[in-house]
Amino acid sequence: MGNNDWYSYTIMHKDTEVVTVYSDGACEIHNLDFMPYNLYLITDKDDIRSRMNNLDNFYHWCASRVLTLDRKYAKEILNSIGMKQAVSDRDRAEIAITYHGLSMTDVYWIKADEDISFDAINLYEHSLSNAFVDVSLCGKQLTADNSELIGKEDVAGDIGTMGVAPKAWVRENGNFYLYKDGDIRDVDAELLASKIIDCFDIEHVQYFEGEYDNNKVSICKIFTSLNYSIVPIEHIEIYCANNDMTVFDLVSQYDSYSYHMMNIVDYLVGNTDRHWGNWGFLVDNSNNKIAKLFPLMDFNKAFNSYNTIDGVKCQTTPKTMSQLEAAVEAVKAVGLNQIHEVKKEWFGSEEQYNMFCRRLNVLNQNLI
Repeated sequence: MGNNDWYSYTIMHKDTEVVTVYSDGACEIHNLDFMPYNLYLITDKDDIRSRMNNLDNFYHWCASRVLTLDRKYAKEILNSIGMKQAVSDRDRAEIAITYHGLSMTDVYWIKADEDISFDAINLYEHSLSNAFVDVSLCGKQLTADNSELIGKEDVAGDIGTMGVAPKAWVRENGNFYLYKDGDIRDVDAELLASKIIDCFDIEHVQYFEGEYDNNKVSICKIFTSLNYSIVPIEHIEIYCANNDMTVFDLVSQYDSYSYHMMNIVDYLVGNTDRHWGNWGFLVDNSNNKIAKLFPLMDFNKAFNSYNTIDGVKCQTTPKTMSQLEAAVEAVKAVGLNQIHEVKKEWFGSEEQYNMFCRRLNVLNQNLI
């Protein structure tokens, strides 16, 4: 690919041909309804600028399916699969194509001129080995024996999982679980935040405590499947920019309740990392249409900047406001929706519990 040795690649959605991109930037859209939300292509073959933009956009889409170098153990992961430490979109696109662009987040994949079906390669049914977990989660290099046992389907899921913290997909009893390691503070924060959010009426990923290689980890069950995919807001933003709408138009249309509850619980647990890559929409794979916001996830940066009542700047609102202001606005829109008591003994310190209570009291005072 880097030497212009390719002719065309077709982006597939399961076994549906979606779009074919050629090495000169020309493209053929086969099924517009199933286009990825974060890919915009122009079919005008006579406009060289459009064709060059098509190539850039295609490389960027492929690159979005590969981990970045700020991921802990990214270099060890890439070294273990014999790939260079990709920096540019084109470098990362080359890695993605090598692994058919497979991901645990959706059912898109990349097909070259080959006789292969989605049923034969999809990760949900054919990623069987856990031998790569030591590399992704612990940074340990593969042994010579293990490297011979690893197939592309065994590493594609970890290669395509975003985020900075070390993590790995583990298959147990036919189900996939995401193991997340890192700083013990982050693991404990995620586990505590999950307990607290259980006490509020919002759909969220439940994290529970586990151990891997004598290290404490947080574990959660996969919530994507052959039936449902996720599209983060940073991808939705590309779709909106090309369709004369805003992200918040879609949020209001499909799931304003979960959006407001996200701002409430993020404030209560002091989550400082609700960037546009870790919230977004659940998409029905039967028609590629938005269903609702996907379950709230990723709390390893909870209880940061937890020494003031206001919190930090909210990352999820259309205008600049503090987390407190966003949470108050949310409570006035949908209520607090607490369904269970939050227990003092869960917290690591008196100060932490007291700040939670102060924040909860402020929101209770703003209930209509």
